[in-house]
Amino acid sequence: MLKRLIPVGAIALALAASGCGGGGEPSGTPTGAAPSVSVNPTLAAMVPDAIKSDGKILVGTDATYAPNEFLAEDGSTVIGFDIDLFKAVAQTLGLNVEVQPGTFGDIIPGVQSGKYEVGVSSFTVNDDRKKQAQMVTYFNAGTQWATKAGNPAGVDPNSPCGKRIAVQRDTVQAEDIAKRSEACVAAGKPAVVINPYAGQDQVANSVVTGKDDAMLADSPITAYAVKQSNGQLQAIGDVYDAAPYGYVVNKDQAQFAQALQAAVDELIKNGTYEQILNQWGVQAGAVPSAQINP
Repeated sequence: MLKRLIPVGAIALALAASGCGGGGEPSGTPTGAAPSVSVNPTLAAMVPDAIKSDGKILVGTDATYAPNEFLAEDGSTVIGFDIDLFKAVAQTLGLNVEVQPGTFGDIIPGVQSGKYEVGVSSFTVNDDRKKQAQMVTYFNAGTQWATKAGNPAGVDPNSPCGKRIAVQRDTVQAEDIAKRSEACVAAGKPAVVINPYAGQDQVANSVVTGKDDAMLADSPITAYAVKQSNGQLQAIGDVYDAAPYGYVVNKDQAQFAQALQAAVDELIKNGTYEQILNQWGVQAGAVPSAQINP
């Protein structure tokens, strides 16, 4: 993301870090180093010359989505389980990774235009996105709500009518809350006051400060936000609508998508995949294999 982001340390001090994920309770930033990965020559040969000619994969990501992709305390290095896993994917293919933070809604267009070679930013696979790009699955996550501790506004995720709800723009949760608001109006109840934000860090902060009554985000993100809030946030309701995450690849890069799929499967088979997910505490979102446009 090109705007100034709050470093993880500052978010923790503000008790307002945001989170993301696939079901399990994230344990925070790992202290151990990411596992070393060997190149698989057969899979490396699958990567198109146009991608591997410079020895790296240019990745677009929204670095506000801890613990999946977020800024380290130095305010510039992008870290997270998504980043560690994709670096292992790239290493399997004999390549390095260059991560460029950007606004979430601009990443798929950036892949389409050639600005990025891959979008790695917790993209839930859905029909609209599959029309725009190749999507290579690697993880599974649902949606989880959170409020201030004690739920002082009495938010019910199944009937949030009239409540102030924070959500990140261009996410599946933004679509979710819009549909819930429509249902409220259809039932003769007040519409949801939807407050969309550019970054997930802003979403969590808005609930901590009381500007909004609740938030909804991917389940690991919400779990991480609750954990980092030192008791100021709590999860409410159940995790629902579990769906896969996918790496975003240009429509005309079918061979590259196949290489990424094969690399993810290789990491699953050799145990590196499980090791990375365990380090970040998101192992509940593990998948048995990768797929393209499921």
